[in-house]
Amino acid sequence: MVSTNPARGMRDFLPADIRKREYVIGVIKEVYESYGFEPLETPAVENLETLMGKYGEEGNQLIFKILKRGEKLVQSAGFSLSERDESRTLNELTDLALRYDLTVPLARVVADNRNELPKFFKRYQIQPVWRADRPARGRFREFYQCDVDAIGSDSMIVEAEILTAVSRILNRLGFNDFTIRINDRQVLTDILDTAGVADEMHSIALVAIDKMDKIGPAGVAKELADRGISEKSSTMLTEIFAKTGEILDQEGDINRTIVSNLINIVSNETLSKLGQILKFASKAPIVIDPSLARGLSYYTGAIMEINVPDLAGSLGGGGRYDGLIGMFGKEQIPACGFSLGLERMLVVMEERGMFPPEIAESTPADVLVTIWSEETISESLKFANELRDAGIRVTLYPELDKLGKQIKYADSIKVPFVCVLGESELADGNVTLKNMATGEQKTIARNLVAAKLK
Repeated sequence: MVSTNPARGMRDFLPADIRKREYVIGVIKEVYESYGFEPLETPAVENLETLMGKYGEEGNQLIFKILKRGEKLVQSAGFSLSERDESRTLNELTDLALRYDLTVPLARVVADNRNELPKFFKRYQIQPVWRADRPARGRFREFYQCDVDAIGSDSMIVEAEILTAVSRILNRLGFNDFTIRINDRQVLTDILDTAGVADEMHSIALVAIDKMDKIGPAGVAKELADRGISEKSSTMLTEIFAKTGEILDQEGDINRTIVSNLINIVSNETLSKLGQILKFASKAPIVIDPSLARGLSYYTGAIMEINVPDLAGSLGGGGRYDGLIGMFGKEQIPACGFSLGLERMLVVMEERGMFPPEIAESTPADVLVTIWSEETISESLKFANELRDAGIRVTLYPELDKLGKQIKYADSIKVPFVCVLGESELADGNVTLKNMATGEQKTIARNLVAAKLK
């Protein structure tokens, strides 16, 4: 028997799920647009060369690659479709890939349309992405990202605006215990230099450090050792980050304490940039966390991440990527962005019961119109459309059946009202309106039903 389960790490979304998703997306769009961001969409499939080399070693391994098709596959592989050739590498047999994130496609769009776009291009994008990752709570292979990016300015005002927009979204949705952690890639570079990590080892060290909140200092130390980082350097790094953890657990002016501990390690210019973000986004709950790494290799400056207490991992993250657009052979253009993880937000909101009643308890229609007999079908259809023209959501029972079964069906889909058009009602120009919550029913004039339902 063929399995009816979706592919591992993928999901089906039933109507109740869709309504909750659309509610959250609606809030996100409204807030982003209030900050002047415009919508953008890009294809689900990108050229493989567009994506490869942009996400670091681990990111490259999680890209869903697409085999060449038909004759192109045969020519590339050099064998008939019924044969196998294990010596061929996967990259030789693929030329396309599913979108891994929304940032690299944005960089491609900007590089391709620079002359048509304004000097400062602000866009939001809400679309699915795909990663060949191991599924876990709040982590899927297909998931939506809700991105917001500002292209064309290297001012820290950009970071501040993005963080205040994201904060406003979370506040609107009912999150009141989130923390925004920020850092700068230069902070990490200076820390790695201080610990004696060679320049060529920085990228692999950052991949390990990025897992600090998942595997802890001991796990990071082991991974650093496995990746060839010396024990002396590893020990110094874990000590620095352990001190950071102690400060973050304290009360008081955490950011001032963090900065004072970094003065002899990190340049004044970098600390000044972080200070500007804190100043410009003073109403957002921001803390500086020198251990925050974010594994994607294209980040060049400030990086940020949002956490809530009851979710391992983050609700979203982002940062500045001033060198990414230039990787497409065009001019270097400063850029900064942030991505909210829709699925993780929905997981937390569902577990906490954060959806408003009209969303959590929503129904497919405001009223069900019944069918009384073969002769009255046309009148039921006509009346249903009259209500729809008045702005009422109407579902029509689709076949002849006993009235009791029609009412029972209405109850099963939680429709709050039922309209009965029997022979006597039609003769008198009336409708019998049944309140499914109270069981009360009244016969009223047909032309008053819409107003009564509203």
